[in-house]
Formats: sequence, structure tokens, C-alpha cells
Amino acid sequence: MDLVKTGRKINGRIKNVQLGIKFLVLVIFLGYMMIWIMMPTNIFWLHWLPRIHNATASTYFGQQGANFLIYSFPILLMATLGCLHLYLYKYVDDADTRVQKTAHFVSWKRPVLMRGPLGIVSLAELSFLLMFLALLIWSFSAYVHGMFKNITRQAASTMNESVWELKLCSAALLLGLVGNVCLAFLFFPVARGSSILRLFGLTSESTIKYHIWLGHTTLTLFTAHGLCYVIFWANTHQISEMIKWNKIGISNLAGEIALVSGLIMWITSFTLVRRKIFELFFYTHHLYIAFVVFFVLHVGFPYSCIMLPGFYLFLIDRYLRFLQSQQKVRLVSARVLPCQAMELNFSKDPRLSYKPSSIMFINVKSVSKLQWHPFTVISNNNTDPDQLSVVIRCEGGWSQKLFQKLSSQIHRLEVSVEGPYGLASTSFLRQDMLVMVSGGSGITPFISIIRELIFLSSTSEINMPRVLLVSAFKKSEDLAMLELLLPESGTFCNISTLKLQIQAYVTREKRPTMDNQKQPQTIYFRPNALDKPISSILGPNSWIWLGAIISCSFLIFLILTGLLTRYYIYPIDHNTDQIYSYTARSMLNMLLLCVSIVIAATLVFLWNKKQNAIYVRQIQSADSPTSIASPAPESWSYNIDRELEILPRQQSLEQFTTIHFGQRPDLKKILLELEEFDVGVLVSGPKKMRQDAAEICSSSLANNLSYESFSFNW
Repeated sequence: MDLVKTGRKINGRIKNVQLGIKFLVLVIFLGYMMIWIMMPTNIFWLHWLPRIHNATASTYFGQQGANFLIYSFPILLMATLGCLHLYLYKYVDDADTRVQKTAHFVSWKRPVLMRGPLGIVSLAELSFLLMFLALLIWSFSAYVHGMFKNITRQAASTMNESVWELKLCSAALLLGLVGNVCLAFLFFPVARGSSILRLFGLTSESTIKYHIWLGHTTLTLFTAHGLCYVIFWANTHQISEMIKWNKIGISNLAGEIALVSGLIMWITSFTLVRRKIFELFFYTHHLYIAFVVFFVLHVGFPYSCIMLPGFYLFLIDRYLRFLQSQQKVRLVSARVLPCQAMELNFSKDPRLSYKPSSIMFINVKSVSKLQWHPFTVISNNNTDPDQLSVVIRCEGGWSQKLFQKLSSQIHRLEVSVEGPYGLASTSFLRQDMLVMVSGGSGITPFISIIRELIFLSSTSEINMPRVLLVSAFKKSEDLAMLELLLPESGTFCNISTLKLQIQAYVTREKRPTMDNQKQPQTIYFRPNALDKPISSILGPNSWIWLGAIISCSFLIFLILTGLLTRYYIYPIDHNTDQIYSYTARSMLNMLLLCVSIVIAATLVFLWNKKQNAIYVRQIQSADSPTSIASPAPESWSYNIDRELEILPRQQSLEQFTTIHFGQRPDLKKILLELEEFDVGVLVSGPKKMRQDAAEICSSSLANNLSYESFSFNW
């Protein structure tokens, strides 16, 4: 009894610490946003900024010390505090708290826009979008007022230019300044392991649309910025300004190279191009490196500190993903379904924990050395502690090549991975009933959720919701996807403990065909001593290590750039910013920034790699053979006897499944018949299916319905 009380006290104290961290992060964030609100005003430029420069100017950092303090330090401090907050979850059981919190804020997740160009937008997303647009409009209007009031006929005549030409030049400048607001937030959504996103209950998968919105807005403003300057130079006979690369101040040519790189990325990112020629979109998007480098050379490193925090966190995340991708992982087996879907089963470090509906990026060098594709993880952390599985549907050139390789009875496949990534919602434990609506391969996020629910219903006393799975398929052979609902191992798969009902719809066939009588085929791969189980890149305590990388790398960067400025640049420039080349200073600072990240991240990575090796040796010495070992050599090819084990699993699923041929699911009828229940609606499938479900959930007749959309079937 005393131990229980002590445990509750410790949990309470840890939660109080987490609450304090969240409050501190909120204060820092509000202060950071206040800077953006005040930045277009004369108060900021004529009073605040000079005072900060005077207080922070030194022989070690010069004028850029103030920019580090104003723009970079707050966000990196938030990221470090976020890592500490997430690390503390390891020591507290916070499931109930998260369920209550979700119930309190469920109305904010309700969709309010469904059919527009922005896609499905919730009330919370719309609120923040309107606030961000208000910030852009305020910045634009404040810059216009501040710049245009000084443009008079007298001022224009002294410069031998007309009033409209001066206003055009000022408009070009302010468009660039407003574009920097969008650029400052552009890289936050694409940092897959971001602690800031997790702190706000978000993931890079769910926020990728924010990156798209910001990207469109940023390139629109920067394109207008560039065009206005070109028109101004052409009308004032200064077209030679386009090829100027100034030693001090703005370098126009660098800005044009950055803009061209951005335009190429922008054009190839439109839906029509991205869907039709994904490889073109994928490869051209690597021009972000040229875009950022030449943007920094265009404005100078001190001013580029405006966009530094988001890009800095992205660089750390990208380098950690690079380190993980260099390790070849152990692919144990592959299961080929009759519907041309492939289940890949990897060996996993038992200490690696992930959430239902996570995704993992996969690279198969024999198919493409450069392409990485995201797939939903269908295995469950509780039912499959030593295995991680993904499903790949043949829907493109890359997956078709992989399917052909697996069909050729190969004995080894060299695979690298990044991830898994994801943050599962716990709201499905709050509702009386869960309705999961999927179309085609959109069923994959629900497989791990159903496995989690089966595990919880078998091992805990939690009041589990009823589950209705509504799945639409084109052909009857696609029904084989339902077999993945149960783990191949059979561990904790007593499906009878879960109140599950499956309504499957085959839309293009009016009766069953003989093709769906085919059984899945399993391939076992030869083990390789160099292949390792999938493990966390930073080990079991990844959040605290990530916080250490963020803080230590930035500290190393400050030390290196301070020494560079004090003993190399300052003796030449004396803090005037008028002698030493902006380009050289920017290149040196970018180099030191990358070196700092590489030093900190590599040291942490090597330490955790060493600890993982010790752990693996201990496991191997304690268990031989282990559960992750591959079958004997005679079963490395197709194992027909193994397929007989599938029959009982099929029979157990059949009693919960109703199949409708030649029909499409009537979502409105299905959902509105559940008015007496508190229903959570999870949708994963084609855009129209998600929009239809969102409209039903947002209607006044369906106040009992909460909506969540999955976008994992990329």
C-alpha cells in the first residue's frame, strides 16, 4: 500500500514538472510570436533592435549575436524542453490523462472545411490558419505604411525616379520580408522526429499539409518579390543589377539562383505532376539545399537567423535519419498476397517502442538506390515484440519492381529503413464505438489499431469500444488484405474478446471469383551477419539524447563561430560589417553549423550503437536460438506447409465478416444509424471518401460523431 502511495506521489510530481515545462514553452512561444508581430513596426527597428544590439554586441559574435538571441535561441530552447517533457512520459502512466484531454478538445478536431483546395481542415487548423494569415496581412500593411509614407515627389525627384517606381521597389522589398515569415516556419512540419510537433500532439505525417501551404505561400511571395525587382531594374535601366554579387550587403545573383531552385521545386510539387511523375518530384525536391544555401548568401548569415531554427532542427533530424539509413536491417520474411500486396517482416529490437498506425520509410537498393517510400506499420508493439511488419501494395513502378523480385524466389533482399514514426491518438478508447472506414490499401493504418485493441481486450480490464470496420475493395482478391488483421505469429490474437464487426464491400464484382481462393505465399530470407534488427537510432532514451544533441550542437556552434569571429573576422572588420565579405562569412558559418551538428549527433549515435551492440550480445548469449532467427535453409524458398496455418485464422475472421458484392458503402446511412452511441470515426482512403465522412461528421445531425483522417496511403 505504501508503495502504491509512493508511486502515485512520484507520478504526481512528474506530471507537475511536465505541466511546468509546458507552461514555460507556452510563454516562450508567445514571446517569440510577439517578436513577429512587432517586427514590421518602427518600435522594433528603431528602439528594440538597437538596444538589443548594443547589449549583445561583442568581439565574439558581432551584430549577429542579437539575431541568435532573438530568432534562434527561443525555438531551440523550446525543442530542448520538449525533449525533456516527452522523456518524462517514460516514468508516468499518462493514458487516462490523455483520454480526458482528448474528450475536452474533441470539438476543435471537428472538420469545418471539406471540399476546398486546402483539403479537410478542422476547426483548430482553421483557427490557426486565420491567425497566421492575420499575421501576414498585418506585416504587409505595416511595412507598406512604414515604407510608403516616406515616398514623396520630392524624394523621387532627388533620386531621378518616379513615385510609382520607388513604390514598386519598396513593394518588392516588403514582399520579401513577408515571405521570410512563411520561410521561418516552412521546415518545422518536415522534421519527422521533431519534439516541438510531438509537444503539441502532432506528427510530420499529419502536418505535411502545413508544409505544402507554407511552401505555396512562400514561393508566391518570393516570386512576386523577384518580379517586382526585375520590373523596377528594367524601367530604371539598371538591368545589370541582376548579375551583381556584392561583397557587402545583398547579393542579387544569389537570390535569383535561390528563386530558380525554389520555382523548380514548386512546379514539380503540384498534385498533377507529383502524382503522375513522383520520381521527378522526389529528385527535384533535393534542390532545397541549393535554395537554402543561396538564400543565406543572398541576405547574409546574420539575417538568415530568422529561418535558422526550423532548418536547424530539420538538419539534425535529417542527419540522424541518414545515420539510421546506413544500417542494413534484417528482413526475416515476406508474405505475398493474391491481391499483389506484400507484407515485409523485419527483425526488431524488443526495446524499440512505436505506436499503432506509425509509418516507416523503406529503401531497397536493388530496386532504386535513391528512392525512399513511406509505408504503414501493421504490426503491433505488444503482440509482436520482436518483429515489425509493413504492407506494400503494387500501385507504382517502384512497388511493381519489388513485387517482381519477390516473385522470382530470391534468397536475400538488402533493405534500409528510416523510422518508425508516428503518434497514435488515444481518443479511440474514449468512445462507445469505433467506426473505421477504409478504401483499398487505406485499411493498413487500422490493422495495427485493431491488433492493439485485441491485445488490450485480452490483457486488461479497460472497457473496450465496439468496433465496426467498413472496407471497400475493387476486386474480391483484395479481400486477402483482411487476413492481415491478425498477426502471423498468432500471439495474443484471441479476436473473440473484441466486439468486432467487419463490413467488406467489393465494388467491381457482383459475385465471388475463383481467383480469391489462392493462398498467400511466404518467402524466408537467408540471414546475414551484417544485418541488424530495427532499433531506435538514439536508443531507448531517444528523447533525452535528442535534447542533448540540440543543445550541445548549438553550444558547439556558438563556441566555434565565436572563436572564428574574435580571432579571424574581428581583426579585419572590427564589427563594422563593411569590410569582411558577407559571402565568406556566410559560407564559414554554414560550414561550422553543419560541423557542430555532425560532431554532436555522431558522438551520441556511436555511444548508443555501442550500447545496442552490448545488449544484442547479452540477448544472444542468453537465448539461442532466438525468436528472430530465420528458418532452416531448406525453407528459405516458398514454404507451402506454413500456409496451412492460415486456415484457422481465416475461419476466425469469417464469423465476424459480412461481404457485399457490387455495392459501395453508404456512409451516411451507416453513421447516422449510430446516433445513440458516442462514435469515433476514423477514415483512411481516397480523398472523396474522406471528404464524405468529414461532411457527415460535421453535420448538425451527427453531434455524437468525432472525426479523424489518416493520410498514410501516400
